[in-house]
Amino acid sequence: MRIFGGALAGLFLFGGIVAAGPAAAGGQDACAALAGMRDARLDLVVTAAGRVPAAAPGSVRAQPYLPPIPVALPAHCKVHGRINDRTGAGGVRYGIGFELALPDDWNGRFLFQGGGGLNGSIAPPLGATGAGDVPALARGFAVVSTDSGHRGEGFDASFMQDQRAALDFAHASVGTITQAALLLVERYYGAAPRHAYIAGCSTGGREAMLATQRWPELFDGALVTAPAMRTGFSNLALAHARAVFARAAPRDADGRPQLARTFGADDKRLVLDGLLAQCDALDGLADGVIEDALGCRFEPARLQCPGDKRADCLDAAQVAALTDAFRAPRDASGAPLYVDFPYDTGIVHEGPGIPGFLPSDGPDILAAVMPAADGFDVDAQARKVRADAVQMLTDTATWTNLGTFLGRGGKVIYTHGMSDPWFSAWDTLDYFLRAEAANGEQAWAGASRLYLVPGMGHCGGGTARDQADLLTALVDWVEQGRAPDRILAEGASLEGRRPLCPYPTHAHYLGGDPASPDSYACRPTQ
Repeated sequence: MRIFGGALAGLFLFGGIVAAGPAAAGGQDACAALAGMRDARLDLVVTAAGRVPAAAPGSVRAQPYLPPIPVALPAHCKVHGRINDRTGAGGVRYGIGFELALPDDWNGRFLFQGGGGLNGSIAPPLGATGAGDVPALARGFAVVSTDSGHRGEGFDASFMQDQRAALDFAHASVGTITQAALLLVERYYGAAPRHAYIAGCSTGGREAMLATQRWPELFDGALVTAPAMRTGFSNLALAHARAVFARAAPRDADGRPQLARTFGADDKRLVLDGLLAQCDALDGLADGVIEDALGCRFEPARLQCPGDKRADCLDAAQVAALTDAFRAPRDASGAPLYVDFPYDTGIVHEGPGIPGFLPSDGPDILAAVMPAADGFDVDAQARKVRADAVQMLTDTATWTNLGTFLGRGGKVIYTHGMSDPWFSAWDTLDYFLRAEAANGEQAWAGASRLYLVPGMGHCGGGTARDQADLLTALVDWVEQGRAPDRILAEGASLEGRRPLCPYPTHAHYLGGDPASPDSYACRPTQ
């Protein structure tokens, strides 16, 4: 087992951080003793610290919209703190807020819990992403979560007016909070963590990529799920898709497109049935799940009516929309501005969670981050994205040199839902392949895996299986040298468990009980 030393060394990136003498772990006094602790180098202050009793199974949620955590959570010391608390642009209070959970039965590991959206709030530090039914805190990890340097709700980007807040969100808070948390962990337990991990989805996935790219000495393992790698261009692609759908949509009395009526319920069933007819059985089993995503070559034109619109086929405008909306938008020179979106079963998903890629009557949570569908100008929007300095600093899609991270033995697992309507799974695959080329095939194969999850939407949900314990696989790889192969997963819409297979393979049905993982083998596309 490799001793964790990189994170402790990282404590000196800002010129040296020195903690007071160690305190014994556990107990009200040891926890309360952290309150008021300060560190001048990080401009850190612990604003509160107190004991949290153990919680019974089903009594805590990682987020209000998620199901209860089915296992007990241990008693722990909860630390609240702020870094660089100040009055910034516009007289607004800024600073990086965080919460750190220090369990009584510590396993010697640390986890940075990634955020979501534009952050702005502190989620409970549980470490649930990619952990299946047992979050990191329940396993004995010390877990930290953060608002990344500002307070706000939804997609309020007003904090970008403050230089430091913008920089903290873009990248700096990952390293700053990790150093502060490691300082507090060592103060409380009297020892530095043996290993440090980071896990997150969406913005949290981007933060996990930041860990491998810009803070390679701080982390031993990263779990990157559906990363928000380049939101300016992914939002541009979604706006382009809306404009395409708007051209095919019926109009209201004022001539405005009714996007939700572009495809009615019967039309969506036609799309799903046609998609399954063309791609479902490629994996050896026609069961409503497209396992062989790389082999799927869906042709919307095969669903078009030979003449006028009928109930059993799509009209020409719908087929054109179904074809063009999934393609990457291109600028005036013909260069792609993003990647294509996959055709997968979740594109017709209506809920819960984020609706699928096709327009629906559900809550339009993406509207706040993209231009209106009418009058959309691809080139004008592309120029705007390219001129956004904060966006360019925030993005993680370009940097592929992970030599320091890999050289220290770091491991990274990427995963992405094939039905994600927000960020294309093909973009994560594209990064994975570019990083392979940059770091060398042998080194990359020894340190990275990519799992494309059939039917899964953004960070979960969708129409297939979205529950898998990737955290155990990552820990075993980092600490025991056991490289992950297939990982068992389950979901509300499928009976039993099936393997998730690493790229470029998929779960291929061999015969027997479809609900048994032993009925599948990981095979490449034929």
